[in-house]
Amino acid sequence: MLLIAAGCDRLQHWFGKGNSEQGFVKEIPAGTDDNSNQVALLLPDFTQLVEQQGPAVVNIQATRDNHNIDGENEDSTDALPDNDPFYEYFKHLLPNVPKTPQSNDDEYNFGSGFIISKDGYILTNTHVVNGMNNIKVLLNDKREFQAKLIGADSQSDVALLKISANELPVVQAGNPKHLKVGEWVAAIGAPFGFDNSVTAGIVSAKGRSLPEENYTPFIQTDVAINPGNSGGPLFNLKGQVVGINSQIYSRSGGFMGISFAIPIDVAMNVAEQLKATGKVQRGRLGVVIQEVNYNLAKSFGLNKANGALITQVVTGGPAAKAGLLAGDIVESVNGEELETSSDLPVRVGLLPPGKKIILGIWRKGKKEEISVILDNMSPAITNPPTIDSTTMPTDGTNFTEQLLGLTLRATTKGLMIEDVSGIAAQVDLRHGDIIVAVGQKLVHDKNDFEQAVQASGKSLPLLIRRGSGTQYVALILP
Repeated sequence: MLLIAAGCDRLQHWFGKGNSEQGFVKEIPAGTDDNSNQVALLLPDFTQLVEQQGPAVVNIQATRDNHNIDGENEDSTDALPDNDPFYEYFKHLLPNVPKTPQSNDDEYNFGSGFIISKDGYILTNTHVVNGMNNIKVLLNDKREFQAKLIGADSQSDVALLKISANELPVVQAGNPKHLKVGEWVAAIGAPFGFDNSVTAGIVSAKGRSLPEENYTPFIQTDVAINPGNSGGPLFNLKGQVVGINSQIYSRSGGFMGISFAIPIDVAMNVAEQLKATGKVQRGRLGVVIQEVNYNLAKSFGLNKANGALITQVVTGGPAAKAGLLAGDIVESVNGEELETSSDLPVRVGLLPPGKKIILGIWRKGKKEEISVILDNMSPAITNPPTIDSTTMPTDGTNFTEQLLGLTLRATTKGLMIEDVSGIAAQVDLRHGDIIVAVGQKLVHDKNDFEQAVQASGKSLPLLIRRGSGTQYVALILP
């Protein structure tokens, strides 16, 4: 069960220049080596980080209408469930865990945030403040302010608040691109309402793509993040913010060792648009893509498995106008290589509509470059288009490709698989799948298919329709 607790130059406009390059590291004697030489172990020291950056972290309490904001007798969306084994213990201690469980979960939220400008702009998560009309911000020095919601973006889960104050402490911004897996990071926030709580851990992975989250390359960490940490900063050892703590993977609602943060460059791109217009616009390419695995890379003649494989081009979209085709593999955007397919929507989504981009693609065994002018990703077209998967039989009879283990029948939509055996069954081809193309060659009958198979050699990328979508399956002959 998955529970969702739901360009560096540009960053200097908000944050100014970064902190010391040395960071916060303490040298601790760790004994001697085999040659009796004294050695030292470098361990992170977060004390200076907390002292310097902690004042810029805020606690956020958001309510709807005249709801009781102290949470004394009201439930919270981030509160412990009443059947949690720790509920009886924590309800007497935690300031925001209700003593009398109620059913008004949607009327009270608490979370964290951090100040990004001296005049009072604050970043947090959309799910902390969404739908709330009374947002209170509590500073580290105990001052309280009513906040104005400048704008919120549900797709990135980033919201921008403003309080009426000046000369506030601000965080320093880091570059998430320089963040390394295994690097120490720390979070400051208000888990379960305990403000100014500090937790630490390491970066577990980068560029994570989560369900329904196409535009955010999440930073995965093992930092202890719990309800109430949402919207708080994730710091590197230089004392720079590299992300916004946003989501947790949990079976109980509490921390289980997997947390996700929104990279700060993605968040600041959203914040700038929210400040300027109150809304976010994202570029749209107009394609449906899939990951390039080892066998698909081999079948398309690539040396390594990277990039985004186009399985469908939206009619009338920017990609279609530029001449992109199903079977093209997008390897780079404006010269920056794509490691995984999830990199493509992230790169495109960070660019404004009307922007001209250069895509490096792999097509029919050769590298090419194609220029595309993006249009706007509106809410009405955020979901991938569906296709008509119904078929009509033709006068053609069934035919069998024994080497492939396929029995096929020609239809007006392509070659329908009637029976599967041998190597075809091993790659999860199924009865009812419709083979549309081999590589980028459309196939309508037996002759088309046999010619395409012969031209492809022993590695066959088959474009199939299954249900309402399309995908490539690599069939590798012995």
